[in-house]
Amino acid sequence: MTTFHPCFLIPCYNHGETVPAVIDSLAPYGFPIIVVDDGSEDNTQKILSQQSQRDNVTVITLSENQGKGSAVTAGIYQAYKQCFSHAIQIDADGQHNLDALPKLITESKNHLTALISGQPVYDESVPKSRLYGRYATHIWVWIETLSFTIKDSMCGFRSYPIGRTIKILERNNLGKRMAFDTEIMVRMYWDDGDIRFIDTKVIYPEGGISHFDALWDNVKISAMHTRLFFGMLPRIPTLLKRKPSQQQHWSSHTERGTIIGIKALLAVYALLGRTAFNLLLKAVIAYYYLTGKAARKASEEYLSQLRKHAQQQNITLPAKISSYNHLLSFGHTMLDKLAAWRGDVSEKNLTIHGQEHFDGIVEQQRGVVIIGSHLGNLELCRALSRRHTHIKINALVFTEHAERFNAVMKAVNPNSDLNLIQVSTLGPDTAILLQQKIEQGEWIVIVGDRTSVTKEQRVVWANFLGQPAPFPQGPFMLAAVLKAPVYLLFGLRDDNQKTPHFDVYFEPFSEQIKLPRGQREEALTQVVNQYANRLEHYTIKAPLQWYNFFNFWQLSGKDNDK
Repeated sequence: MTTFHPCFLIPCYNHGETVPAVIDSLAPYGFPIIVVDDGSEDNTQKILSQQSQRDNVTVITLSENQGKGSAVTAGIYQAYKQCFSHAIQIDADGQHNLDALPKLITESKNHLTALISGQPVYDESVPKSRLYGRYATHIWVWIETLSFTIKDSMCGFRSYPIGRTIKILERNNLGKRMAFDTEIMVRMYWDDGDIRFIDTKVIYPEGGISHFDALWDNVKISAMHTRLFFGMLPRIPTLLKRKPSQQQHWSSHTERGTIIGIKALLAVYALLGRTAFNLLLKAVIAYYYLTGKAARKASEEYLSQLRKHAQQQNITLPAKISSYNHLLSFGHTMLDKLAAWRGDVSEKNLTIHGQEHFDGIVEQQRGVVIIGSHLGNLELCRALSRRHTHIKINALVFTEHAERFNAVMKAVNPNSDLNLIQVSTLGPDTAILLQQKIEQGEWIVIVGDRTSVTKEQRVVWANFLGQPAPFPQGPFMLAAVLKAPVYLLFGLRDDNQKTPHFDVYFEPFSEQIKLPRGQREEALTQVVNQYANRLEHYTIKAPLQWYNFFNFWQLSGKDNDK
């Protein structure tokens, strides 16, 4: 039976000035310390020689600099020779906040065969180039493992189970430098290893030494990902059979994970460009199609109703109507949204239908309500307004994460003119706030095709694609309260063009929605049916760009109105 008998492992290359402080901080734990000198210069060698005189400190020296991977490997073999059960790796440069070390040790003690790694929480000192580079690696690792289990593969704060790690080292010729951390983690996952994470703060000290070679280390990391990608292909059946408890699906990610995902997608797009992103996207969507049962089922139900309606109405649909292509279209639209947030979509990418209506609103500086949908890309309204810097767009979102998403969009594009307003219910306070914005000539954007989470029963049933569907009352009642002109906006990608191009349909809906007392229900039903007719019209134009991934024609059955 394995017992927990660990040592600390510190790979070191010219970090002589910081190593003594790191060793001091580890002394209270009482575990032996192995320092691997990776061919450092004389000054560091002298300091390490002094440290080797301390109790419980062993220094082994490599004759020449071989890279971090080689240093860690040498340290793990040394730990194996000394019969340690675990090697707890600590970087020599003082980046790691050791406040998380007790938790790392406890987690390693409780899960003796698992690789336990830190999941970095950065402060403002992190270089943005390094940060976005990590996001790109995250994407590749998720593909190479067909899993979201590995949350971060580059953190050097980790506990290696010696026996399992030696097994991986002896079976594989791993990279010797910066690529080592990622490769050993992916290969351990392939070997059915258990990998767990704890949050740890990471700082980049002012004047700190970095041995990351932007050219050659990136070349070697790219070569590693190429090897791992092709190594993943024959393992696909095995990887897909991993138990669900060992995998984290997109839908299980917390708000923080969602935001990291957005930044990761952005990093891949920024570093590799749209063509490379699209190739990567196909592999990601193939995995999601195979594992995302709920989304796939909802897509198939929608496409079934679409085909039935098209047959009844003698409508010819595009040839490539399938659930996989539906999900792939959603992935492309996510990229379109990122591009719009970055400001990469301008009027040259648009064909605007209803330009005269848009120009009229701008000229009059009127505040308006725009009702959109989950059809296509609503963020294209930013591209519409880019030449008019005085226009402010406010998007209503029924989510508790609006503030963080605002922060993400500001990080993506500090000049973003889209503001998310978090609302839980459309009460009087919300109406007063929005009325002020209308009076200031601002735009209010809200979707009209998703029922409220908290007020699901407050719907109007209207015909959509040949079957009654529930539409929320809230957006249309809000528009009536605001007494503002109402327009519809649909942004559809033209998939027949090689370069990104979009058809934006901007059309008047009502000069003012009126819901008179005594006839409110009838008037509301008429308004919602009018909206449903226009939504159906544009859905048939681009059926794969409808992204309500649930059974749209049914309510969940939850009664939250009490």
